[in-house]
Amino acid sequence: MDSDLLQVRHIVQEAIGTLSVSRDGAQICETLRTIKSYLGGTENPPSMKEKEEFTRNHFTTFLQCLISNLSLDWLEQFQSDEDKELWDCFFLEGPADQTFMVLLDTIISTAPSFRLNKVVDVLEQFLQRAGLSALMWEVCKQQTQAGPSVLQEAILNKVACLPDHLGNKLQEENRPVFFPQNYFPLLGVEMVQVLERISDSLRGGLDCSISFVSQVLGKVCMHGRQKEILNVLVSHLTDHTQSDCIWQRICWRLVESVPDRWVEPVVCGFVQAAAGPAVLSRLLGNLVVKSKKAQFVMTQKMLLLQYSYPTMVLQNLLGYLALDNMRRLLLIKVLKELLETWGSSTAVKHSPAEQQLYISKAILICLSHLKEAEIQSDRQELLTVMMEGMKCHLDSNLPKIRHMGMVVAECVSARVMSEGPALKFQYEEDDEIRDLKTLLIQRPEQIPDSDSQSIGNSRPAMTPSTILKPSVKPQPSASAGLDQGDDSELDSDDDLVPYDMSEDKELKKTKAPTYIRDCIEILTGPEDPDKYEATMSTLESLIRRNVAAAREVSVELAKVLLHLDEKSYVEGFVGLRQGALVAIAVTDPTPVAQFLTSEFYSLNYSLRQRMDILDVLARAAQELSQPFSPKAKQLPSLKQPSIQILPSNSSSPDWQKVVDERIRSKTRRFAKVKPGNAKLP
Repeated sequence: MDSDLLQVRHIVQEAIGTLSVSRDGAQICETLRTIKSYLGGTENPPSMKEKEEFTRNHFTTFLQCLISNLSLDWLEQFQSDEDKELWDCFFLEGPADQTFMVLLDTIISTAPSFRLNKVVDVLEQFLQRAGLSALMWEVCKQQTQAGPSVLQEAILNKVACLPDHLGNKLQEENRPVFFPQNYFPLLGVEMVQVLERISDSLRGGLDCSISFVSQVLGKVCMHGRQKEILNVLVSHLTDHTQSDCIWQRICWRLVESVPDRWVEPVVCGFVQAAAGPAVLSRLLGNLVVKSKKAQFVMTQKMLLLQYSYPTMVLQNLLGYLALDNMRRLLLIKVLKELLETWGSSTAVKHSPAEQQLYISKAILICLSHLKEAEIQSDRQELLTVMMEGMKCHLDSNLPKIRHMGMVVAECVSARVMSEGPALKFQYEEDDEIRDLKTLLIQRPEQIPDSDSQSIGNSRPAMTPSTILKPSVKPQPSASAGLDQGDDSELDSDDDLVPYDMSEDKELKKTKAPTYIRDCIEILTGPEDPDKYEATMSTLESLIRRNVAAAREVSVELAKVLLHLDEKSYVEGFVGLRQGALVAIAVTDPTPVAQFLTSEFYSLNYSLRQRMDILDVLARAAQELSQPFSPKAKQLPSLKQPSIQILPSNSSSPDWQKVVDERIRSKTRRFAKVKPGNAKLP
């Protein structure tokens, strides 16, 4: 081994021994100045080889010695502030990667003490003096010379998890600079500084690795902090990439170098943070074409598997796909997959309405970006999928789903069948539908450069006001009907006898339940006015018809009815509930009576409920005390519609007289002729 390198080892070992045993302030300061010469900044600096030997093999050991000897008594040996700063300078001016690891390992392993507070102070100064950018730059230079190491992996974990380590250790005494909302924006600024140094290095013709910065970005985003770091990073990258091709390539390589396991949070964060499709295209380049993982995230997961993103994110994502010819193939593929999902009967039945609205928005945004030639090449396939999806949506029993299907079908038919008549539906427009239709209009920044020059020569753009207005059929005026009915009185129907409609019942939208257990499920489940009304109307008759089934659930049903709140939309609700309680008490007297009497003196019952208990017991006792009469207990059967028969001819007036009398009353005469003066012509 070279004698100079052996001398460095000997000097460091001697300095460590002196610092461990000496309590002389002057000797300690002299020793520290000797070692500091290996960091530079002295009149007689050592050779470059000696500096590299010290920083590579001895610096970490020396820092650990400084911390192990750190105590209040030991620091009192320094007479001046300059001497005290001599101890700090080793941590603030030495190799940042080793310094960071020593400081953080010491904080994690040290109990609350003066030493811990001092190390935390130094770490805070380290962060405030751009220590993180120096740290990442050191690792980037090392990656250029050699591949990733165990030390780099440890540094990556510590950088991404620093707020967690400090929060767990310091707890209520944590410093603001270590808070996640402060630390990660600071880390974003430091990353921009590293990228600036990389840019300068590339302009100078020197190679530089960016993979460690990509790993830090991916690790932080994977921990759920993409919003804090990307809000800072994306804004700076947007400014730098606006007119600088080197910065664009740096940004593309930054995202492309993110490991596959962390691609999803990074890509999603960029799509959300970008100010528009054009900005996103500058930042990501053709990442969606180069990376299979990014392609899956952007064309499948963000569109078909998730639906929590706002409309702006959809516009950024699909506009990004439309801004490059290589990516437009993916845009057409995405539209077909969206329409296939939109037209799936299973998806319509089982997917939440929010997800179906999300997919509908994505379809309309895709349509707004497609050119006529692209649409016509797949015209028949788009029409087929659209017709199947329209049928599934119109078959839905939810008005919101039907209306969304109508809007999408109108928009697809308007774009696909540009020459023929488009579909028209009748529906009431609301804010949601109007927002859907506005998605067909491209914003200026979403129009590709190749199309912007010929936009004035193209056919007029379709707007919601010109194409997608719901058709309204003209209604005949009331005056026209009145004018046509002037002579209707001539054919009077006064003598026709009307049907007896006294026994007719209003048709119900909801079918009445058939079983008593179904009634219990309806009364205890989500409130549905139609089902409630149908259940309460038929419950008493079900109990009296199905005695065996009623006895199986008698106490449970009585409890449900007793606690049932009054429903104002059910006509005669109080009487229906009391009738059902009486019926169940008569059907199964012993357990129901025991339940009602035990509940009468229980807590949390209102006076109204206690009066209901007494009324039910009294009416049930009266009904049970009466002798059984089959005719009295027989349920009223449905009466046949009665038709009134006209009286027989014997008792009715002569029909000829009735007709003559009607003609005489309807005949208009302008002059009366005496019977004796009438002459034949």
